[in-house]
Amino acid sequence: MIKIGIVGAAGYSGVELIKLLLNHPEAEIVKLFGNSSAGNRIEEIHSSLRGMISQEVEQFNPEALEGIDLLFVALPSGQSMSIIKEAIEANIKVIDIGGDFRLKNVEEYNQYYKYEHTATSLLNESVYGLSEWNEEAIASAKLIANPGCYPTSILLALIPLLKNGLLRDALISIVSYSGTSGAGKSAATNMIFSEVNESVRAYKVGSHQHIPEIKQYLELFGGTLVNFSFVPHLLPTTRGIYTTIHANVNESITEEVVTEAYESYYSDSPFIRLIHPSIPEMKDVLHTNFCDIGFKLNDNNSLVIFSTIDNLIKGAAGQAIQNMNIMFGLNQTEGLLNCSKKKKLQTV
Repeated sequence: MIKIGIVGAAGYSGVELIKLLLNHPEAEIVKLFGNSSAGNRIEEIHSSLRGMISQEVEQFNPEALEGIDLLFVALPSGQSMSIIKEAIEANIKVIDIGGDFRLKNVEEYNQYYKYEHTATSLLNESVYGLSEWNEEAIASAKLIANPGCYPTSILLALIPLLKNGLLRDALISIVSYSGTSGAGKSAATNMIFSEVNESVRAYKVGSHQHIPEIKQYLELFGGTLVNFSFVPHLLPTTRGIYTTIHANVNESITEEVVTEAYESYYSDSPFIRLIHPSIPEMKDVLHTNFCDIGFKLNDNNSLVIFSTIDNLIKGAAGQAIQNMNIMFGLNQTEGLLNCSKKKKLQTV
């Protein structure tokens, strides 16, 4: 059994981790850590866990790491660095669900996240946990930087097309929509129900912290420099990510060519569903680790790509467990999908 500790257990991603890990046949939750929640039982903080787990949330300290094989850190950006340093020094594997180890460029981290990075020695050691594209590196990693929710929906949709050279060297327009849980459990006034209900708004245009992450990993996995714009929007829903991408393709590109690009890379990926010619709907991926991808090729050689995920599962806790499975030599679907690994990319 993999002995698990969770830092930030009472947050949205932490609770999703608990629920998923309780159904994982090879995982045992041995420690829950928190700050304001410390001293309380997790089932009292989140009543949905009653009858599932009864465990006290502890204040984190290095001594409490004893007996843990893997530490999930689900803290807001800027708060995980000292904890992760202590865990790595104790020879414990770590999966960081926050953003502190995704960027290799410290200056970009300081600019976009507005914190000073205090664990720069670990940046080269961290491995980006995009499960479908970095499996070999993930398998031998000690520190995984779990991808952000927006980047997950964008990277999975674009990388196959970039690698196959299907997109023209022009501006790629990316527009994404997220439920409010993506902001965490903050008490910000602009996140309360009466402010978000019956409205949609763009935010952090040109300054969102996921911009350098998208750029870095489109280039790394796609193999080419990418010129793009990214505009995130807030939806009056609790969870989910919906991304629409506009790009131009060469005249010779057909729907069959686009389909073959996705199938060539994702035919053995259990959590990617290509649903072309249908258009993905966010409701179909909620509470799952799936990423649904669709596209529409227009007569003017413009390609519209659609991608949707659950930001708390495929965009956080689910992808983290997928990475855990890879790290410990398990089937990627373990604890996430109650059926055998599919043999062929699901299409409609």
